[in-house]
Amino acid sequence: MLTPQQLLHGLLGLGGDAPDARILRELRLPRAIAALAGGAALGLAGLLLQTLFRNPLADAWSLGLMAGGQFGAALVIVAGAVVGPAALAMITGLAGLGIVAGAMLGTLAVALAMAAIARRVQTVTLLVLGLMLGFLAQGLISILLHFTSRTQSRIFASWNDATFAAVVWQDFATLLPPLLVALAATIWLAKPLTALLLGETYARSLGVDVARLRRLVLGAAILLAAPVTAFCGPVAFVGLIVPHLARGLAGTARIGALILPTLALGGLLTLAADLVVHLPWRQHFLHLNAILALIGAPAVIVLLLRARSLGGGAR
Repeated sequence: MLTPQQLLHGLLGLGGDAPDARILRELRLPRAIAALAGGAALGLAGLLLQTLFRNPLADAWSLGLMAGGQFGAALVIVAGAVVGPAALAMITGLAGLGIVAGAMLGTLAVALAMAAIARRVQTVTLLVLGLMLGFLAQGLISILLHFTSRTQSRIFASWNDATFAAVVWQDFATLLPPLLVALAATIWLAKPLTALLLGETYARSLGVDVARLRRLVLGAAILLAAPVTAFCGPVAFVGLIVPHLARGLAGTARIGALILPTLALGGLLTLAADLVVHLPWRQHFLHLNAILALIGAPAVIVLLLRARSLGGGAR
């Protein structure tokens, strides 16, 4: 454990090359920033999807986006086992990205499929199709991993458990730009999204192009979920839990008023869970998703029992 003085010196760069300062700068600080950014992004993605589908259970999991990332990561591991890591890098140009690239491509593949389907079906049907795609991906992952070695299965499992500890400073150049673009898009779409809460007919009466809005919201949700899933693994529960907490805290359903609470609560929830995971346990068996469920689920249950309607119209 670092003392407050060591922590301050490390943050200010006064520790030089001392081991404690290097651990703080190169391991703990990137992990904390990744937790804050990742949690904020997944919370905002959940808010967008729950608003779009007007369904309190909608998030990146229910649309199959994270399952697509899991399938892409598993496919890369199996391909590496067949042709060899060096040959795979030469063939695909993935270089050192490995599982990250596979997860990103898998997430984008599912996202493109959902975007194409979104033009032809209603939102409820799209949500059901997303769930089915997720189940299909999980089945394919099980089949792929059946043909891998124990070592390869552990490689996938270490990514699939989800962690912010794998993110290093160089990764932020790829991780943060899509999140910032999606945040700007969310702010721009806040008013039409609030109108959509009162129904598609009402939104159209205000001049909202609902079909175009659906595509833009899906695009923003993809930009938020795909990079976080690729670099940090399939972080669960945040997109489902945080929007409910934000509505309870803000006391409104207006999207513009929910953006800041969603970002703050998402980042703080994942940071708190990450700190619990990395406490100096004697036996380190805790997983991030388990802690997120234990922290967030009781809070949402209390809010749902107390509130008359957290997902009603704008107030």
